[in-house]
Amino acid sequence: MTSDGIIRGLIVAAYGRRFLVECADGITRDCVTRGKRNDYACGDDVAVAVQNDTQGAINDCAPRKSLLYRSDQWKQKLIAANVTQVVIVVAPVPSFDLNVLDCCLAAAGDADIKVLIVLNKAELAEAATSEAVLAPFAALGYPLLKLVARDNINPLRPLLDGHRSVLVGESGMGKSTILNQLLPGAAAQTREVSASLGTGKHTTTHARLYRLDARSELIDTPGVQAFGVHHLGVEDLAGAFIEFRPLLGHCRFRDCRHLAEPGCAIAAAETAGTISARRLASFRRLAEENLRLKRPDWE
Repeated sequence: MTSDGIIRGLIVAAYGRRFLVECADGITRDCVTRGKRNDYACGDDVAVAVQNDTQGAINDCAPRKSLLYRSDQWKQKLIAANVTQVVIVVAPVPSFDLNVLDCCLAAAGDADIKVLIVLNKAELAEAATSEAVLAPFAALGYPLLKLVARDNINPLRPLLDGHRSVLVGESGMGKSTILNQLLPGAAAQTREVSASLGTGKHTTTHARLYRLDARSELIDTPGVQAFGVHHLGVEDLAGAFIEFRPLLGHCRFRDCRHLAEPGCAIAAAETAGTISARRLASFRRLAEENLRLKRPDWE
């Protein structure tokens, strides 16, 4: 701790405008933010002005190595900072939304974060259909792990080793099962935090960092029903679709938006069958929506 009472710390839980910070002195403090600033995320390395052994105020944040976030036309939602891997959990029942998956992949791709797709509940009869739906993503190079988390979590463990991973996915995919199988005490930790902050059941709606071992960490996040990428301009969005990247810069027009322009290399690849028609349609839907709802402060 410096002479002015400032200490470094790691945000291990984010609850609206309150954050749990593991400080360098070994104490976890309940911290608020200075002024109206609230652009912090679970996983951020922050400077805390210590008030006492239980409380503090966050002064600033160290530069991030990565930031995963989503956005709609009104606001941006920070998910996790300084992560090295996004683990996207899907399942055959309830069925998952390919549009949500596309957006998760785009957000991770734009942030240059490694991705792992986990098909949970792989023992179900419907899993064969889900695996077929996911095959094009595996063909693009996204790792795909079939998992029955409630019975055997071990296939996932080596894929988390050495990473700060963040679990994302729609509600009902089994993220909580995965977390509790990896860390049987996780539910108890959540209840303890709930009691200390007086936030009751609402603590399950915010991000929380857990240590798997000395090398590996896992950030659990609430289930999503939508994953907007309104913060991405057309150029960034095109670069976030990994199969588009080799074709960027090869269109007839330098400012091609890959929507309906003549001489578009990506459209030509779709016609030739080397790019999925569904993925191109997904990109165009997102691009058109982002152009229509573009906010000046996100340019």
